[in-house]
Amino acid sequence: MLDPGLYVVSTPIGNLEDITLRALRVLKEADFVVCEDTRHTGLLLQHFQIDARFLSYHEHNKLQRTPELLEMLRQGKSLALASDAGTPGISDPGFYLIRAAIEKGIAVHPVPGASALLSALVVSGLPSDHFVFEGFLPKRDGRKLKRLKALAGQERTMVFFESPHRVAKTLGQFREILGDRRMVLARELTKKFEEAVRGRISEVIAVLEQRALKGEMVLVVAGCERPDEE
Repeated sequence: MLDPGLYVVSTPIGNLEDITLRALRVLKEADFVVCEDTRHTGLLLQHFQIDARFLSYHEHNKLQRTPELLEMLRQGKSLALASDAGTPGISDPGFYLIRAAIEKGIAVHPVPGASALLSALVVSGLPSDHFVFEGFLPKRDGRKLKRLKALAGQERTMVFFESPHRVAKTLGQFREILGDRRMVLARELTKKFEEAVRGRISEVIAVLEQRALKGEMVLVVAGCERPDEE
């Protein structure tokens, strides 16, 4: 049986074969599985014939649900935290619970696995020894442009999440503020229609003008060129 504590469990971002043996054991043995969408995670566990008790935890109920979960952890329960896909705490409300558990001195255990961020980075062909993850840029143009201008001098490879209906506008703003750098648009990673569109920002924009790209997207953008050392 599991020791008491919060287990941060990575789940597949597409291909179900990417789940780990340890993740399956933790999801099976935990007192409760805490997840964004109980139906979505329920289908995953059903596929692996795991019968679990679920508790929903998402952006709209995290403030109300967190004290309840912390009390369960304080009483010695084991909770498996899972997001809809990938690693909890990365651009999702799981971060709030993880931080709250740490502040209460509760044991938090990582159960590593799939990550859209790292999957896109390692197939991008761009430098991965130093990189920065920006997640989703602000939706409002003013804040978004301000953030991009702050990143214009960033020398590290940059990784962003973006939605299909905003990606064309975002790439236009990339070209305007960052210049025509090398980049990769990775979409539907590990799924049937997985694709990586590589080239200069202008070349990726040209692809988007020819056909609509759907699905979950990760944008990997080269950092600014370092000045030659004299």
